[in-house]
Amino acid sequence: MMYSIVIFPSSKVQEVANSYRKRYDPGYALVPPYIRLKEAFELDEAKLPELVSHLEQVASSTDSFSAHFHRVSSFHPTNNVIYLAVQNKEPFNELHQKIANQCVNEKETYAYVPHLTIGRDLSDDELRDVTGQLSMAKIDLNSEIDRFHLVYQLEDGIWSVYQTFLLKK
Repeated sequence: MMYSIVIFPSSKVQEVANSYRKRYDPGYALVPPYIRLKEAFELDEAKLPELVSHLEQVASSTDSFSAHFHRVSSFHPTNNVIYLAVQNKEPFNELHQKIANQCVNEKETYAYVPHLTIGRDLSDDELRDVTGQLSMAKIDLNSEIDRFHLVYQLEDGIWSVYQTFLLKK
């Protein structure tokens, strides 16, 4: 089964992200807006208890923190994805590293950059147009991050929460 580890930001941040995602993200209906901590990976169900135990240890040793989204950016030319950029990347990087250290030993496809995708699979022209428009928008969104989620993919492509892990207060 396919799994991933994600953070869902506050409902206010999700509302703003969804206002763009419904137009620019074909995955809009499959998963709420999220910040990926570990890209999707295949895992045998027999190894799930070991993973859950590791994630519980990571959560109990990690303080909650705030995220500040401050601008729209893109991964062009590597990937035609536009996203809300996170200003304070360090807590995300630390959490990603803790999870990745013992999680799944697969190599990541891309270097880890904490972000919230608002558009993907855009043509080059559409990407330039949308990025140009959105770069003028004032983005100033905050979200308290006090949990992360192990999610799994259903046969219809929809992602569902398997378990939630609370960070230290």
